Amino acid sequence: MSEVKAIDNLVVQFQRLKAEIGNVIIGQDEAVNNVLISAFCGGHSLLIGVPGLAKTLLVNTVADALGLDFKRIQFTPDLMPSDILGSEILDQSREFTFIKGPIFSNIILADEINRTPPKTQAALLEAMQEKSVTIAGSHYKLNLPFLVLATQNPIEQEGTYPLPEAQLDRFMFSINLDYPSFKEEVEVVKNTTTNILSKAKPIFSANDILDIQQLIRKVPVADNVIEYAVRLVGNTRPKSKNAPELVKKYLDWGAGPRASQNLILAAKANAAVRGKYSPDIEDVKAVAIPILSHRIVKNYKAEAENITVSDIINSLL
Repeated sequence: MSEVKAIDNLVVQFQRLKAEIGNVIIGQDEAVNNVLISAFCGGHSLLIGVPGLAKTLLVNTVADALGLDFKRIQFTPDLMPSDILGSEILDQSREFTFIKGPIFSNIILADEINRTPPKTQAALLEAMQEKSVTIAGSHYKLNLPFLVLATQNPIEQEGTYPLPEAQLDRFMFSINLDYPSFKEEVEVVKNTTTNILSKAKPIFSANDILDIQQLIRKVPVADNVIEYAVRLVGNTRPKSKNAPELVKKYLDWGAGPRASQNLILAAKANAAVRGKYSPDIEDVKAVAIPILSHRIVKNYKAEAENITVSDIINSLL
């Protein structure tokens, strides 16, 4: 199948996928879009929202609709790296046998990821970047596709451990979930207070997702679009000579090269699911806030003047 036909087919399948997820998840359209785009790019997503906004249900439903294996890990202060990766045990014949942990799945829900200490958070670093883990000197490849969808509660910070920059940078998207509208909340209550519980049917399979990831990488991009993305990321760095005054005044740190890579990959996916055969600058703008917002660090002036990260990114756009 040619790339053009494959993209046309993807548009149809994407609409079916959205409709199937919509049978379970009411609203949260932008969040669902971003999670699916990150999955089509092979990226990871951090879902940020207060309790009760269906973060866990959204991840579970996306896994069902994509036809992928799904494991949930509840992150707690006493969680150990071996609880995620697995460990070696001495079997009856006195040989060491490796017992795989929950990380050996297609989609991992890292629930409340900031509730576990940095040592345990670091267990995900190699898995998220290299799609493999190293345990007791042995190297193990993870099942593909491999996606980490982590959740975080933004209001209850007592007893939490902020995610280190290296960990945050490995998330392609940082997705904020907002409260539903009045109509959406009425629909949620209607659908969740009866004996009938909806469950998404699989639209894709693991091999389909791998094919889509390859297709997205083949989508051509014009040089001016790549230059726009790289310039946008460069303008978030306060020490850059081209950085705007707003950035120099309100930011301590800007985004790194991985942000530029993710902007172009996500722009390709954003264009493809809308039936466009090549992304333009508007596609880069469409994914800029969720890709950049967790990669730039505000200073005390921004905090004092109530300047948000989104304000700064919108100004750059």
